[in-house]
Parts: sequence; structure tokens; C-alpha cells
Amino acid sequence: MNIFKKILSAGASLFSGGKSGKKSAGARGGKARKPRGKRVQNAPEQKRGKNFEARRGSGRMGGSRGGRRPPRGPIARPEYKRVEKPAAQIESADSLASDVPMFAALNLTGKTLAAVRDLGYSEPTQIQVKAVPVILAKRDIVGTAQTGTGKTAAFALPIIEMLEPSDKIGTLVLSPTRELAAQICEAFDSFAKYTPLKTLLVQGGVSMSNQISGIAAGVDILVATPGRLLDLMGQGVVDLSGVKYLVLDEVDRMFDMGFIDDVSKIIRACPKNRQTLFFSATMPDEVMRLAKWALTEPERIEIGIIHSPAETVEHFIYPVDAIQKYDMILEILKGIKEESTIVFTRTRVDADRISEWLAAHDFKVSTLHSDKTQRERDKALADFKNGVHTVLVATDIASRGLDISNVAYVINYNVPEHSEDYVHRIGRTGRANREGKAITLYSSEELPFLQRVERFIGRSIERRKLEGFKYRFEPNLNEGAPKPKRRRNR
Repeated sequence: MNIFKKILSAGASLFSGGKSGKKSAGARGGKARKPRGKRVQNAPEQKRGKNFEARRGSGRMGGSRGGRRPPRGPIARPEYKRVEKPAAQIESADSLASDVPMFAALNLTGKTLAAVRDLGYSEPTQIQVKAVPVILAKRDIVGTAQTGTGKTAAFALPIIEMLEPSDKIGTLVLSPTRELAAQICEAFDSFAKYTPLKTLLVQGGVSMSNQISGIAAGVDILVATPGRLLDLMGQGVVDLSGVKYLVLDEVDRMFDMGFIDDVSKIIRACPKNRQTLFFSATMPDEVMRLAKWALTEPERIEIGIIHSPAETVEHFIYPVDAIQKYDMILEILKGIKEESTIVFTRTRVDADRISEWLAAHDFKVSTLHSDKTQRERDKALADFKNGVHTVLVATDIASRGLDISNVAYVINYNVPEHSEDYVHRIGRTGRANREGKAITLYSSEELPFLQRVERFIGRSIERRKLEGFKYRFEPNLNEGAPKPKRRRNR
């Protein structure tokens, strides 16, 4: 009887949940749920965490390796108020013209002539002679010349001559690498010494805060790498609506590094009514297609044979088995002694390994590649320029445009994949009419690269044997060398 009562009681509780037929919380064996309230929209603390806003800003390109970029969206920006820069005093125009008469003949006035004189220049280069008057005449330019021929001054001097201080950015210069951008900005600073014009460098690898503050204080000439500039444009920090002069330096390198889409976006953000200047060491077809879109009836200026090394550079090849390249670099450097030398590699891994190898053999070495922080890159370059280190091991970020004087030797650890890079690499030596030597270590698997280089420069590169070096196999000095054409029997 008791069992029968328990069964009836359980049945009654089972069906006591009302007409809906849903089980009660007690029947499911769980605790009763609290009633839900309305969801709060856009609550910053809800499932976001304290670093949510910082994470929003961590997109591609331009962020520093060591920290976060400022967040996108609404951010606290400094008040935009131009801070004037005092200009140095200039002597009379007549005395300056007598000091630097050849620059004065280019229709430059006292404010630029004084800076040129202070820098010790006496005679303009060919690219400067041809480009400066055209730029002063408000014409667009496509200029090609070998590295080390003074392209920066060719566009900087006339721009400084024409530009007036304003509340907006008046000149934008784009550069493919941070090192070249820093060098261009330094040149503009030097040339603008006797003007109130203000310059600013905008590049990745460093904090944005100083760059934002610098823009807020007023900028006339902005020198930038594409990635960081796009980041600042995306945050509404940079306004390019006042740009009168747009300069793209080393345009072909921007293509090689995949910046063409970024560069196109930046060009579209500039006013159509502007003067545009393209400068580079080479102008391949894709660059000329961009020039047709971005420039208006440009004047083409070419200086020298842009596909050939400078005549002041003696360059040759040491054929060697790939496994012996480390040993050969040591042997070469022992013969060079304390002469300043740049060793170029294709990859960052090779650069690090070669640097460790040389440092272990008591050579003073700096290393430069894109995996280094900006502070490390700046220090490596400064130590090499100042003679603290006699060897700089670098990837191709050091092959373009950098003004490193007194480099006695260039050693290519491998044959570059891109033919143009051969000319740029060995162009780091033999500058300013000084003589230099460029040595390429070549192994047989690099034959296709070597053949492309020789076709590009239009000549065969001499093969040599390094005397005193213990080769595993006797080097073949004829491998890959172009064969002489046979004459037909008549």
C-alpha cells in the first residue's frame, strides 16, 4: 500500500508543471534560473577585457615590434597648432652666388644657396643640373640615375625654393625603406636650414605618439614609408589635402617590396592639382605605367647608363663551392684588414649567421635587416658609418640610396635574384669618384641568377681564383661564361 501511494505522489508531481508540460527546475535536478534582463549594448567591460581598445589598433604594417600601436577610432589627439621654427640668418645674395656660382646658375636663391655652401657642395651633379630647372618650372618629372648621383638634392633644393609655410602638409616624400626615409628627411632638414619650413619623419618600427605630436605642431615636408603613413591616415591624423609636391623616391623598389597598392591609395588621397616627381635608379615597365596614371606630361630625365655599374667599381666573381663560402669570406676579410666592407646576403637568416661567424673570429660587425628593431637598425648603421665596426652584414634594405661614404669593398655572399640589385649592391662602393672593389661569391646552383645579371649589365663578369685559399674542388673559371659566337665559314 505504501509503495502504491508513492507512485501516485510521483505522478502528481510530474504533471504539476501546468499546461505547458515543461519540467520544473526541481524535476530537472538543477537550481532555478534567475530571470534574464535586457542585454546592455556596447558595454566596454562586457567580455572585452581591459586591453580591448589597444587590441583594436593592432592591424598590419607599421606597428613597432616592441609595443602596441595607438588604438583606431576615437582617440585623444593633441590640439593642432602650428609651432613656428626660427630660420637662420642669410648673408647677401651676391656673396652667396660668388661662393657657389654653379648652383646659383640653376636659379636657386639665398635660402638654398647658403645651405648648399654650408654642406660643402661646390658643383652640382648631372641629375641636379637637369632636374632643378625643370622642377622650378613646375613640370612633373620621371628621373633615372645611378645611386649616389645626388637625386635627393635634385628634388629637395627646388621644393624648398618654392614651398611656403602653411597650416597643411605641403610636400610628401615616399620612400620604400626606413633608412632611406631617415636619410631623405635629414637632407631636407639640412637644405631647409635658412627657412622656416619644418620637416617630419614618419616610419614604422617606432612609437606613433611623437609622430602624432609632430604633425599636430605643424609640418611642411613629410617624409614617410607607405605602411606607417597609411596607418596614420586611417586614424585621421594625417591630412594630405594640401600637398603641392609629391615625390616618390626609389619607385622600382616599392614595386619589389609589394607597396604598389599602398602607394596608389596615398596618391589618390593627394590633390589632383599637384606637381609629382618620380626618381629611381631604374624605371621598369610597371613603374612607367604608374607614371602615366599619376603624372601629367612628365619630362623624362636619364643620366648615364642605368643598367651598368659605375666605372669606379672593379667587380669580379670568385667561383666556390657553397659549403666553403663562410671560409672564403674570412679569407677575403683577412686580406682587407681594417677596410670598411659591406657583406650582402639574400636572407635575414644568412645575415645573422654570417655576423655570428665573423664576430667569433674577432671582426667588428654590425648587422642590418628588417627583423631588427628600428633602434638596432639605427645603431648598426651609425656604428658602421662612424667606424666603430668595419664590417656591415646586410640584406638588400642597405643596397638602395643609403649615403655611406668610404666603403672600400662590397662582398656579395650570393648572386642576387634580381638583376637590378647587383648594380645597387656594388654601387655602395666606388662612390664620389673614389675607387672600390665588389666581389661576388658564386656557386654553380646560382648559374641562372648570374646569367640574368650578365644579360642585364650587357657584359660578362670576370671569374677569378682567390690565391692562397684551400679549395675543396678546383674552381671552374669558365662555368657560365658566355661563349664566343662562331663565325660561319664562307
